[in-house]
Amino acid sequence: MNDIRFFNRHTGAMETEQVYGEGFLRFTYENPLGALPLHSLIKRAAFSRWYGKRMDQPESRERIDPFIRSYGLDPEEFADPVSSFASFNEFFFRKLKPAARPIDAEARVVFPADGRHLGFPRISDITSFFVKNQRFDLAGLLGDGKLARRFADGSLVLSRLCPVDYHRFHFPCAGTPGPAEMIDGPLYSVSPIALRRRLGYLWENKRSLTRLETADLGLVLIVEIGATCVGAIHQTYTPGEPVEKGQEKGYFAFGGSSTITIFEPGAVQLATDLLGYSSRQIELYARIGTAMAS
Repeated sequence: MNDIRFFNRHTGAMETEQVYGEGFLRFTYENPLGALPLHSLIKRAAFSRWYGKRMDQPESRERIDPFIRSYGLDPEEFADPVSSFASFNEFFFRKLKPAARPIDAEARVVFPADGRHLGFPRISDITSFFVKNQRFDLAGLLGDGKLARRFADGSLVLSRLCPVDYHRFHFPCAGTPGPAEMIDGPLYSVSPIALRRRLGYLWENKRSLTRLETADLGLVLIVEIGATCVGAIHQTYTPGEPVEKGQEKGYFAFGGSSTITIFEPGAVQLATDLLGYSSRQIELYARIGTAMAS
């Protein structure tokens, strides 16, 4: 069994991920017997809607305190008291106090979410992603061959959110966003347990694409990717209205998921630690608001 290891920028140490539902994930994606429930039920939107409704029920509140204890979350960071959450889902997409996630004023571009990140300076050169010989299909992700050709030599950052993470996502830089364009698809897991088997889940899953026009970075593409038990991607921004760096963009309901940020060629220089660990196929854990690129 391969543990999921990542480097934590904030502690300066290699750490092992506590995988929520690890047994279920490993059976589904690593055991041949898991293929039947995966393709007949688990990847389907109806399954995630059913699970999401369970997490919306008042009795799901009983899961909150054990979850906080098991994963070492700090309630002092929460914008609202734990007692105020009417369901596990309300707790899951909780807001945090601004002081808990300050936005780096000096950074040109910041991470859009708490998570484990991989960065690639040139998309067309990506030949290894979690495992060797998995190429990234940008046209498949964007659903637009012309747009993919424009960004093929640009930079890309994948930000993977685990169920234990803060599940609101933010704008990595200032600009004017267009509407979120939904691209339909199934809901496979985006855990490395699944992506080591098939990277294509990233560009097959249900996802949302937003084009952010900026003053000094050109066009920036932001993609939110749904996953198993993520029944909806909620946007909280107003299209056409200018946004600030670090401003909230939206949130995921229950489940782990991912965001992808894509820059035009030459627009940014990704952070040194992000590039260094990514070159070794090791994710970098960093919080929203900290430096992602200059």
